[in-house]
Amino acid sequence: MKKFLAQSYIWVLLLILYAPLIFIGVFSFTESKVFGSWTGFSTRLYANLFNGMGGSAGALVTAVNNTLLIALIAALVATILGTVAAIGIYNTRGRARKAILFLNNIPMINPDVITGVSLFLLFVFLGVSQGYVSVVLAHIAFCTPYVVLNVLPRLHQMDQNTYEAALDLGATPMQALWKVLIPQLKTGMLTGFVLAFTMSLDDFAVTFFTRGTVGLETLSTYIYTDARKGGLTPELRPLMTIIFIIILALLVVSNVRQSRAYKKK
Repeated sequence: MKKFLAQSYIWVLLLILYAPLIFIGVFSFTESKVFGSWTGFSTRLYANLFNGMGGSAGALVTAVNNTLLIALIAALVATILGTVAAIGIYNTRGRARKAILFLNNIPMINPDVITGVSLFLLFVFLGVSQGYVSVVLAHIAFCTPYVVLNVLPRLHQMDQNTYEAALDLGATPMQALWKVLIPQLKTGMLTGFVLAFTMSLDDFAVTFFTRGTVGLETLSTYIYTDARKGGLTPELRPLMTIIFIIILALLVVSNVRQSRAYKKK
């Protein structure tokens, strides 16, 4: 009975979590503008999404492109800055390291609303033009601590003498960095990049407060604006379905690779 109740609880929980995604996927194959109303099987919404046609589909595609571009730039820059910062923190000793780590953790714990308002006031004070520049800078600022958090463990795991050995063998500090440190840190850097990219894609509050009034829309701000009008663009249903399938495929591939690597050991 305990086993039955435990399994039932898990299945009910999974049903609650995935039922909305399943409904979105099912109703993405109908042309109805009202979610939950089935008017017959159709792939018109997918065609509108890829062609940028049909109502607000063009604005939605533009918002997706802005989101991906901002996330890519922010993640790349945050990965570089976070890796350099992690190396600097690793080579710091005593109370200075603890203080820097404490300051690094604050942006991750701090509510997004406070971070967004603070960055907005800072940009206004510095005279930074609001739009792409301010949003990208804001995303870099709150993504970098996550990269630091992923790179630091790799620094603690590697052999501390390899970098000094490279210097003793005649390598310059830059050569030792690229040929010794970076290859050992690439796993942490890749994880930090993916996390930073995901955090940037998912962000709303920071983007909302730093985008200004130039009409810049990302996916999150577009959905917010669309919902305030009293409804959601129908093309959002196929978009959400595609994103879910891509994430699911990546997770399956990752788990299969990890399982094969574990069996080889």
